[in-house]
Amino acid sequence: MSLQPKDTIPMRALLAGARRKERALMDLIRQLVHAESPSDNKAAVDACIELAASRARDLRGRIKLHRMSGFGSVLEARFSAQNLPANSAAGAAKRQILLLGHLDTVWPLGTLKSMPCRLSEGRLWGPGTLDMKSGVAMALTAIEMLHEAELLRRSADPEIVLLLTGDEEVGSPVSRPIIERLARECTAVYVLEPAQGLAYKTARKGTGNWRIDVKGVAAHAGVDFEKGTNAIRELARVVEKVSAWTDLRRGLTVNVGVVGGGSKSNVIPAEAWAEVDVRIARRADGPRIERRFASLKPHDRNCTLSLTGGINRPPMERKRGTLRLYQQARALAAELGFVLDEAATGGASDGNLTAALGVPTLDGMGAVGEGAHAKHESILVEHLAPRTALLAGMLARYD
Repeated sequence: MSLQPKDTIPMRALLAGARRKERALMDLIRQLVHAESPSDNKAAVDACIELAASRARDLRGRIKLHRMSGFGSVLEARFSAQNLPANSAAGAAKRQILLLGHLDTVWPLGTLKSMPCRLSEGRLWGPGTLDMKSGVAMALTAIEMLHEAELLRRSADPEIVLLLTGDEEVGSPVSRPIIERLARECTAVYVLEPAQGLAYKTARKGTGNWRIDVKGVAAHAGVDFEKGTNAIRELARVVEKVSAWTDLRRGLTVNVGVVGGGSKSNVIPAEAWAEVDVRIARRADGPRIERRFASLKPHDRNCTLSLTGGINRPPMERKRGTLRLYQQARALAAELGFVLDEAATGGASDGNLTAALGVPTLDGMGAVGEGAHAKHESILVEHLAPRTALLAGMLARYD
């Protein structure tokens, strides 16, 4: 892949165009934020997806809505030379770039009453502003800029595939097959998640979740103490054992985050349970940690253990293809007058799924801000135009 200076618009011109569109970009972000879309409310997510679909139609995108049962629809919008049908032989051979994002949020309906979408202190505040409705609006604005610059007019121009899902915040249970199928057709994936500080993300940890259930024997704590088997005590031993598997040098962490058990203080507890979060930096550690969980045995023979769960997102490792994408982005950012760093993060995204397929994946290409999943969620307005121009430049100059 290389920069193609011929027949492409200068980055400074893209930046000027992004600044002219800043007000419209802000308005689109507000519209998406006001369309509250918690992952567990299909109707609300569908309404937000339709809002994005309407905007994509205005930009001459070829729209396909994947209707999902129990979760919001998945929007697939394709943007390319209009005289090249998607099912043509040439169309099948076109270079494709996947723009990957989601429109579901962690915020329940009604959150806007306590967290209004407002502009203050150089920030746009509100639920879902940073994670990641601003990134979706930036992508649609970048595509609009490419249309206006006539950079999606030739059969040689890459096809942009915008994929917006409605279940990312709950692990992408229904959208994952679509994500992986489309990613395999593409030469690069740009993930519209928020930046890490000011940096693009070239590595993410993989994630796993387990639930551990322990069954003991109930008994009266005063009358029949010796007849009981304490499930909480057994769970405590398990918690100590799995927690010791953490290896910070390898980027492997095991966190027992939620526990429960028992009924009353004067009853030997017959049941106890724990929920465990696992993060891995290396793909090879996934099968290893799964085997360790599977090998757990009770210390007390009168107790039984049952486990459910596993690794659900492989790590996004820093590979050569992703590094080349980042280096290209860094060069374009320099033309815009700022330094673009790279970062690794312990959080996961749908970019983990595409990177695991071997498709070069660059993440964190959305907005700059802070407070994702927190009450101070907000984006820094000053970075919207430069980051949108950079995204447009990456779409225009990728080869």
